[in-house]
Amino acid sequence: MPNPKSIFLAKLFIISFLFLQSIHCQADVSDLAIADSLFEQRSYKEAMEVYQLNYQLGVYSPAMLLKMSFIAEGIGDKEKATLYLSKYYDLNPNPQTLTKIKSLTGQDDLVGYEVSDVRRFILFLVEYEEIIVGALAIFLVGSLISLWITLRKHAESSNYWPTVLLIIVIFAVNNFLKGPNTGLVTSSPTFIVDQPTAGGELIETVEPGHRVRIKSSKDIWFEVEWKDQIGYIKKSNVTRL
Repeated sequence: MPNPKSIFLAKLFIISFLFLQSIHCQADVSDLAIADSLFEQRSYKEAMEVYQLNYQLGVYSPAMLLKMSFIAEGIGDKEKATLYLSKYYDLNPNPQTLTKIKSLTGQDDLVGYEVSDVRRFILFLVEYEEIIVGALAIFLVGSLISLWITLRKHAESSNYWPTVLLIIVIFAVNNFLKGPNTGLVTSSPTFIVDQPTAGGELIETVEPGHRVRIKSSKDIWFEVEWKDQIGYIKKSNVTRL
C-alpha cells in the first residue's frame, strides 16, 4: 500500500506546479509601475514601449489598455487606438467605450459588439481568472492538509474525490478558460466572401472597426461568423483581439 505521506507530497507538488503555471505570465510589476510613472509625467513614447512589451506577452489590464489607446490616439494612430479600446471593451463592455470606438472609426453602425449575459459571465471569469485560481489553490491546500490528517488517523475511510476534483477544476480554469476568439477588421475595404478563395461570392464589404467571431484558420483565411452566417476574411485584414 502506498505511503500516505508520499501521496500527499505528490499532490502538493502537482498543485504547486499548477499554481506557478497560472501566474507565470504576470507582468513585471516594477516595470509597469515605471511605465505608469512615465505616463503621469507625459513621457508617452517611453511609457508606450513598456506597455507594448507586456501587451505582446499577453499581459494587460483595463487601465493599461485605456492608456495605450489614449497614447495611440494622441499620435494619430486611430487603428491602434481602436484596437486597444476594442480589447478593453472585451474586459469591460459599456456604452461609453462603444461610443468612443464609433467616433474613432467614423461609423455609427458597428457589428460584433453585442454582449449577451452568457458572454458577460465568461468575460467576468476571464478577467478574474488569477483570483479564481488563487482561491481554488487555497481550498486545495486545505483539502490536502485535511486529507493528510485523515490518512494518518483513518486511512481506510479517506475520500480523495474533493482533492482530485479541485485539481481538475484548477487545471481546467488555468488552461481552458478563454474569452471569445474575436478579431477586429483593420483594413479598408475588407471583403467577406462565402468561400476561402479569391473567387468566392461576396457577402459584404466592410470598413475597419467591425468585429468578427473567428471560428477557424484556413491558409490565408479566417473562417468567421458575420451577422449569423459563416464567411471568410483574409488574415491580413483582421487583427486578433
